[in-house]
Amino acid sequence: SPFLLTEPASASGGATAGRYTTIPIAKRRYYGRVQQAVHEFLMMGPDMVQQDMTAAKIQYFFDPEGVVVVPAKRKDVNGQCTKKDNDCRGKEIRDSRWNDMKASMYLLGNAFRTDQQKPPDRLPTVKAAKAFFKEVDLIEKNVKKKKKKDSDTPAAYATALDILDVYLDLVELPPINSGHYDKEFDTLVGESARIT
Repeated sequence: SPFLLTEPASASGGATAGRYTTIPIAKRRYYGRVQQAVHEFLMMGPDMVQQDMTAAKIQYFFDPEGVVVVPAKRKDVNGQCTKKDNDCRGKEIRDSRWNDMKASMYLLGNAFRTDQQKPPDRLPTVKAAKAFFKEVDLIEKNVKKKKKKDSDTPAAYATALDILDVYLDLVELPPINSGHYDKEFDTLVGESARIT
């Protein structure tokens, strides 16, 4: 009969089906956010050396109202506001650069998996991210105390920098001393999975 197949059909389902894979999509989504966060984390360095936890760059990094994570969008329909109070302005979502960094580092690290059977916490990228989070959470606690002279926090910052370098290598980003993070980065979803 003409409808019988001579060879069995095969397909590879999952994230790698077709031409897209998880890693390039994650790079497009999270590289900008991670790179901007690394830029701002490194900008705190001189103030950390001065041991001044009240410095503006340090306070801004941990400020829960510091960064617009999701910009406000108008909520009208075909140019017409349909709300009773005629206020169709959306609300922006704000958070600290630190919280955005935690989320984007975890999600980017989780995308670098080769085996879907392995839980995220066993991935080297996620382990490095969580070790970094542990150090920076300690820094955040000390920063909230707003001490003018804090000799403990710079040591935690130095440890965090070492762990961050390991993480960046694992997710195929340049090291912190490469000069790559001297500029600002676009945090919106990128057009390319390449480093910009």
